[in-house]
Amino acid sequence: MLGPMWLFPLLAAVVAFAFAVSLGRRFLERRRPYQLVWMLALAMFGLASLAVVGGVATGWSRFTFDVYWALGAVLNVPFLAAGEVLLLFRRPAVLWATGLLLVFLTAYTMAVLQGAEVAPSALAEQLPSGKEVFGDGSPAHRLPQLISIPSYVVLLAGTVWSAWRMRGRPQLRDRFVGTVLIAVGATVVAGGASFSAAGILVGFIATLLVGIVLMYGGFLRASRTSVAAPTARPEPAT
Repeated sequence: MLGPMWLFPLLAAVVAFAFAVSLGRRFLERRRPYQLVWMLALAMFGLASLAVVGGVATGWSRFTFDVYWALGAVLNVPFLAAGEVLLLFRRPAVLWATGLLLVFLTAYTMAVLQGAEVAPSALAEQLPSGKEVFGDGSPAHRLPQLISIPSYVVLLAGTVWSAWRMRGRPQLRDRFVGTVLIAVGATVVAGGASFSAAGILVGFIATLLVGIVLMYGGFLRASRTSVAAPTARPEPAT
């Protein structure tokens, strides 16, 4: 037995909130916009994980599933991707465009979910799927396809590019390894969608926990203090 199933998403939430606090402290110290956006993304991950805790432990409601779907399945990834874009392109125009896009995506997601009809019988499952809850092909069901998947491509491309720029530079080894771990962790979390769609609770909650641990571990590794060469570019992964 794996023990209480709700324990795994609870641990994922704890790690996510610790991650968010670390990013928040760095933002207060350095005032880098990407740190703030990533802090919001990790706070979303933590809240979505708590929604999973509630759903698994006491049963799903419309509210808990909407929180999980909006913050975990849809909006979390674009905020992570936006942080990566702001890290790579530190220009005011990029900051404003990215901020406006995030506001639009958030408002659109909330509007779609507010108007979505749900199947109450689907919420009785231990791990409901968006397809069953909202209906196959409905606007709410398609939100991850429209928003999360393209955002994941941007996130993965950005982290791979950051890691590629640091290859072969000993002074940036910790940042290189940390960036790779962050990319792997994000991929593990994204892979959990397949378990969610299939209703496989063990696989889904495992990807939540393993993915966020890898991402946080990557952040801590990339944040190690090191002596950089004069030509090193600043903070490619933190």
